[in-house]
Amino acid sequence: MIYQGKQKIWSEYQKDIPADGWFYVRSCIRQNFFPASEKYFLAICRDLLGHDIFETEHHTTCGGIAYHSDTIPQETAMTIVARQFALMTEAGYKNLVTSCITSFGNYTEILETWREFPELEARIRENLWKATRREFDKPEYVAHASDLVYKYRNEIAERAHFRLVDKHTGKPLRIVEHIGCHYSKMFPHKGIGGAEYPCVLSGMVESWGGEVVDYPERRHCCGFGFRQYLVKANRGYSVSNTHKKFESMEPYHPDAIVTNCPGCPYFLDRWQYVISEQTGKTYGRDGFGIPVLTYEELAGLVLGYDPWDLGLQLHQVAAEPLLDKLGVEYDPDAKYLGVNKENLMKPELPSVLKCF
Repeated sequence: MIYQGKQKIWSEYQKDIPADGWFYVRSCIRQNFFPASEKYFLAICRDLLGHDIFETEHHTTCGGIAYHSDTIPQETAMTIVARQFALMTEAGYKNLVTSCITSFGNYTEILETWREFPELEARIRENLWKATRREFDKPEYVAHASDLVYKYRNEIAERAHFRLVDKHTGKPLRIVEHIGCHYSKMFPHKGIGGAEYPCVLSGMVESWGGEVVDYPERRHCCGFGFRQYLVKANRGYSVSNTHKKFESMEPYHPDAIVTNCPGCPYFLDRWQYVISEQTGKTYGRDGFGIPVLTYEELAGLVLGYDPWDLGLQLHQVAAEPLLDKLGVEYDPDAKYLGVNKENLMKPELPSVLKCF
């Protein structure tokens, strides 16, 4: 009975993700933090694997940050999202996939609200028509981009140039997976595995040969939380959340961290620098930090893309120790070259955290 009960619970957290026919919307902050990740999502899923994923240059932010920061009312965010749905409808698509988990949560919240309050949906349709002369169909399916990479994980594994294995020891690399709160905790039944058993990232890691690290604060927030960071006086609360996670994972000696949220990789990466400057402590081996990757960057490394094309030089924590373990070849002199091989100059190095 216990086993059957667990199976029933687990079955409720599965998602039948369509393989094709996706309208893709990017993230406003990911384009600034890790711009190559969204480029390589399309390069991998659409161009390499051949799946039908479409995007238009006319889409905008979803308004989620402004909404969660209490700077715009919900109806304004709903009208912005309704325009996104209209662009999807005009393009002939029925499934929407978003790069940002706050967008994922925002779209889901809006659709659930409209289901409960159809009169509100009617008002938003009227607002959109008055503002843009557009109409829309609601998406049949809303997914996060990590859902698609999870669905395609075995296709990626079949084309892998590298596995998540330490070439020096032959052992699987130990990977911490960090799930963004707006993916798994706002509407748990909408994420793969829900809040209790999220497997969207662990499934990728295991398919590509790595070992998932379990540790006490595995499901603890990274500390972003909008108001914890956007309000300057609250940033100590933000960094203390991140510090708690690193203290908890330190005894397990992870080789890398992979995340599926725009904010989480940024703060887990940048706060390592802040913590090292404040306390003199680092969490990787030999004075380095623990590299923090987006799931697209991790997939790109597995597929053999150049790490600098993937944008790993934009991270505060050095990726080279991880690249050396994987056996990835890279040109150290090309790390800070921009488009057309323009020299962007080497940044000033931290005083404690080791970098290249």
